[in-house]
Amino acid sequence: IDFDLILENIKYLNMLAGEGISQVEHTPQGARLRQAEPLPLTLYQNGIITCNGAFRPYQDPSTQQWLQDIMDGYFPSELQPRYPDGI
Repeated sequence: IDFDLILENIKYLNMLAGEGISQVEHTPQGARLRQAEPLPLTLYQNGIITCNGAFRPYQDPSTQQWLQDIMDGYFPSELQPRYPDGI
């Protein structure tokens, strides 16, 4: 696993997702600025934890797909149902 590539691509994907940029959120009283909620990712020597979920070992095929998507420069495909308009 190329951790340097993963970290580099996560920084790039965060930039694409608008990290640090506020969006206008309309409320009944008017509007306010809101930043997108971050999706936590913790990398360990033998696996990952994403979105405050369960530990996922690197041998798990879904974890391998998640990391391969990142290494290929894409958002993880398993997040698409949760964020159908993009993350």
